[in-house]
Amino acid sequence: MALNFEIFYHTKVIKEDITNLPLLWRDKIKFAIEEKLSIAPDFYGKPLRRSLKGYRKLRVGDYRIVFRINSNKVFILAIMHRSVVYNRITKRL
Repeated sequence: MALNFEIFYHTKVIKEDITNLPLLWRDKIKFAIEEKLSIAPDFYGKPLRRSLKGYRKLRVGDYRIVFRINSNKVFILAIMHRSVVYNRITKRL
């Protein structure tokens, strides 16, 4: 039995992160969210450590989707390039 998860986005993800993505990567990231995070986010996402404990990441090429699972809801906190995501994400916590 597949449990479908609801996807929720941080407001800055919608206003800043998605608009800054190249068009090719937008489609790939959208596909990854729909196919992986809405079906089994705990299986596909790797847990983060230290100050981001409780959050998970999904790797899509050089981009990272940082999210948290709460029962059957997935809260996406950031979608950014791997070189900047971990430095900028602490401002959103």
